[in-house]
Amino acid sequence: MLVDHRTYTVKPGTMARQMALYQEYGLTPQKRHLGEPLAYLITESGEVNSFVHIWVYQDAADRAARRAAMSADPEWQVYLQKTGEAGYLIGQRNNLMTPAGFAPINR
Repeated sequence: MLVDHRTYTVKPGTMARQMALYQEYGLTPQKRHLGEPLAYLITESGEVNSFVHIWVYQDAADRAARRAAMSADPEWQVYLQKTGEAGYLIGQRNNLMTPAGFAPINR
């Protein structure tokens, strides 16, 4: 199992607008190709102005295939264009992780 843990940082005051943009244009095509996220979280305290989403894949090949299909989806391209034009996102950090043997992810 491979877990894709992504943290995005947005400009202060733009979180609600970024979430609305994603919900309207990005959520449907992303779920179509990646399935349901394990989690989609907005920071409440600590490193504010950030959100995390976590997707689970069988392995690196599964991740590559799903992400390639999503990248080729015209609806996903619309979302990428709109989010780029909006300019709310200012940073991204991505960690590919595997569960510890004593704490499996049961999906």
